[in-house]
Amino acid sequence: MTTSDVELPGFADLGLGEPILKAIADAGYTHPTPIQAGAIPAVLAGRDVIGIAQTGTGKTASFTLPMLHILAHGRARARMPRSLILSPTRELATQTAANFETYGKYLNLSMALLIGGVGMGDQEKALEKGVDVLIATPGRLLDWFERGKVLLGGIQILVIDEADRMLDMGFMPDVERILNLLVGRRQTLLFSATMPPGVRRIIERFLQDPATIEVARPATLAENVEAVFVPVSGRDKRRALVKLIAQQAVSKAIIFANRKREVASLNRYLQSVGLNARDIHGDLEQVHRQATLDAFKADQVDFLVATDVAARGLDISDMPVVINYDVPFNPDDYIHRIGRTGRAGRSGRAFTLETPEEAKSVAAIEKLTGKPVRRLELPGEEPVTNGAKPAKPARERRPRREAANGEPRPAASRRGRAPAAMPSSRPAARRPAAKPEPLPEAPVVAFGDHIPRFLLRPVPVATPSKAKAG
Repeated sequence: MTTSDVELPGFADLGLGEPILKAIADAGYTHPTPIQAGAIPAVLAGRDVIGIAQTGTGKTASFTLPMLHILAHGRARARMPRSLILSPTRELATQTAANFETYGKYLNLSMALLIGGVGMGDQEKALEKGVDVLIATPGRLLDWFERGKVLLGGIQILVIDEADRMLDMGFMPDVERILNLLVGRRQTLLFSATMPPGVRRIIERFLQDPATIEVARPATLAENVEAVFVPVSGRDKRRALVKLIAQQAVSKAIIFANRKREVASLNRYLQSVGLNARDIHGDLEQVHRQATLDAFKADQVDFLVATDVAARGLDISDMPVVINYDVPFNPDDYIHRIGRTGRAGRSGRAFTLETPEEAKSVAAIEKLTGKPVRRLELPGEEPVTNGAKPAKPARERRPRREAANGEPRPAASRRGRAPAAMPSSRPAARRPAAKPEPLPEAPVVAFGDHIPRFLLRPVPVATPSKAKAG
C-alpha cells in the first residue's frame, strides 16, 4: 500500500504497549510519520514487511517500536540473540542502537552492538549474558559467527536496513549468507529508499507474502527545500565553494564529495581559509568518526565534509544547508543528500556546484525529478549553459607589416619561410640561366715579422730502404 494525505492515527491507536508509549511521549512525539503508521501494525501482525522510504522519514522507529513490543515478552539466552538488525555502516548501527535506548528505557531488554573500530571485550560480555537485540554490520557479524562467539539459531526477527546501500557497498553476498543461516526466523523486515534489481532479488528469494509500505517516490523532492545548481568553471572549484558559503551566509552545512581522497583534501583547504570544518569517510578510525559526528551534532563543528556512505547514519533534524561539492554519480544519491535538509517541517537549502564535465549527471537528476533545477550565478564565475564550455574570446588580428617599398610582406609559414607561390594555369616563360658569380678570393693569412718557432724546426725526412736481394 502507499500512504497518502489521509489523517494519521496516534501512537496509541497502533497497538503499542504502555511502556513504549510512555517513552515516545518522553521523546516529545505525539503522532507517527506515514511510514510508521503503515509499518508498525503490519510488523505487530507478524507479517514480512517491505518499507520504501527516504532518509528522514522516521523509518528507524517504524521497526524499532514494534520490535520492542514483541520482544517485551520472552527471555534471551547466552550467545543466542532473539532479533538481528543488519546495518550497512557503523554510524547507522550506532544511530539504531540509540533508538532502542530511547524507546526501550522502560523495558527490561538487553542490546549488543557488533561494529568495527570498537573494543570487543564489552560486546563479548553482553553476548555471553544473552541479548534481545543484536545490531551489527554484515562483515563483523560473520566474523563473530565463524569464531563461535555468536549463535544465530534463536533469531526470530531480522531487519535489513538501507538495503540499497548494502547493495552499493557490495555487502549483498554477506547478507544472503546470513539469510541462509537464519533458518528459524519468523519475520523479515526490509527497508530501502530505492528498489534496484539486486534488492528485489533478495525480496523474491527470502520474504514471504510481504506487506509493502511506500511513503514517497524516491525521486520526490521535499517542497520545503530550496534546491539550486551553481554553475562554475571548474578551474578553481574550491574558491567557488568558499565564495558560495560567504555569499549565501551559510553558517552550518554538510558538504558532500564523491571520493574519499577529495573529502580529505577539501577539508584541509577549508581549514586553511579559516572555516571550522572536519571530514568523515571510510578510511578514518571509528573513534575518530564518532567524535566528529558528536562534535557536529553539538555545534562544535560548522562544516562536515563527507562521502555518501560515511554520512548515511547521520540523523540531525535541524540541518539548514546541504552543499554538493560534486554532483553525485547516481541521481538517487542526489535525492538522499537533499533529503538531509528540510526535515520535520523546517525549511532547508541545497546547493550543487555544477561544472561542464558534470553535465550528464545534472541531466540525469533533472530527468529523475521531472523538472529543471533553478540556477544561481556566482559573481566572477563564467556562466555555463547546458553544460557547454564558455566560448573563448576571439583573438585580435595584427595588421600586416609592410616592406620598405610600401608593399605588404607575404605571410610567413609555420616554419618561418615564405609560402610557396600558387601554381598558375599559364605556363611560365623560361628565363635565361643566370651566370654564377665568381667566388671571392681566399684571404691570405700572414704572420708578419714574427714566425712561430715550431715552423723553423727542421723536419727529418725518412728515406725508403733498399729492398734486400733475394
